[in-house]
Amino acid sequence: MTAWVGNTFAALANRHFRIMWAGSFFSFVAFFMSTVVQAVLAFQLTGSNSAVGFVVFGQGIAQLMLGPFGGAMADRVSKKRLILFCQILSFSGFTALAFLVATDLINVAFLAAGAFVNGVSFSFLGPARQAYVIELIEESRRGNAIAINQVALNASRVIGPAIAGALLAIEFIGVTGAYITMAAFYGVAMGSMLMIPGSPPPEGAGQRSVLGDIGEGLGYVASNPRLRTLVLFFVLVMMTGFPYITVLPGFVENQLGRDATVVSIMLSVTAAGALIASMGVASLADSPRALLIYSGMGILFGVSLLLSAVSPGVIMAVIAMLLVGVGSGAFQTLNGAVIIRESDPRYFGRVMSLTMLAFAAFGLMGLPIGFLADQLGERVTLGLMGVVVCTITIIITTILVRLGAAAPKAESESADPVGSAGGGQ
Repeated sequence: MTAWVGNTFAALANRHFRIMWAGSFFSFVAFFMSTVVQAVLAFQLTGSNSAVGFVVFGQGIAQLMLGPFGGAMADRVSKKRLILFCQILSFSGFTALAFLVATDLINVAFLAAGAFVNGVSFSFLGPARQAYVIELIEESRRGNAIAINQVALNASRVIGPAIAGALLAIEFIGVTGAYITMAAFYGVAMGSMLMIPGSPPPEGAGQRSVLGDIGEGLGYVASNPRLRTLVLFFVLVMMTGFPYITVLPGFVENQLGRDATVVSIMLSVTAAGALIASMGVASLADSPRALLIYSGMGILFGVSLLLSAVSPGVIMAVIAMLLVGVGSGAFQTLNGAVIIRESDPRYFGRVMSLTMLAFAAFGLMGLPIGFLADQLGERVTLGLMGVVVCTITIIITTILVRLGAAAPKAESESADPVGSAGGGQ
């Protein structure tokens, strides 16, 4: 047991990574609180799945437009300053929404605008945080560090919806108090970043244009068959499977006959499964078996969406959501570790920004999936999503097997400019 704990949380031995990890946890909690609060509020304001999808779409379109720029900026400016700027942006957005709710000025358009601001922040913060990890952690623990970040994310998926549900249930706190709490959590995250040493811009970064950096990153991924296939795999699964969140409020009310606030319970159960799974696979992130487990979890995710679609009542639906969490959580946890093994460190920010486009695709698909659920029903929509996820996983895994089981090493790995960056110890 001691050995398992040591292997699973090995990267936390690095003090600076540990501080950043703690701050990231608070920002993740705020983010997942917002997914519940904005979905419930949008559905309560309109009674429409499409309205929920429209709000999610606001975040997705921001990430689609700015995701590649976020990766380029992560590879050319101080990562610490970029992360702080994004945290301040999210803090301001949640504070503004709290004011709008408190003054009864809130509507779906403002919710979508708030989601757009969060999407802007996420577009730059995500790649910068992942790339900053590489600067703080020695090469032998990088996969574990990326996986441990996912543990924080999945733990917040348990705690965030639970806190959101509790605050929404307390009448004198409600939505206003929930948004104030989210802003406070981002304040804690900002404080943690101030405790970490500065991150200087890479040498020669100012000599390149941002568009040139983006083009260079795209060219690098396109030239590596396994890397481009892995990136495509993650984007497609996220795009077609993760918008199940858009359907949940309507599924709970229209198919299960329960109040939409029960969504917070279902998301908490899903997140609990994701947390268990992420802790279970974190120690395997640097293992040769990581890719095999990664694909297996994609299949489990798709099958569990099918099970949720045919669930006759709340109990079975909750069990199905637990399995959704296990499959999706392990899949997300291993994604960064698998992709980083294929990448040259000079391109980490831009490569990770392409995987972040998966979240943009997820947001963009929220709107059409919301329309689909209104037309075909929530059960049929969830079932179709499960079938598509399974099909994508089988096809992409077959392609990866044909490309070869051994991950190719980046040609410049021996000249890794950050490979000795264990200075956060």
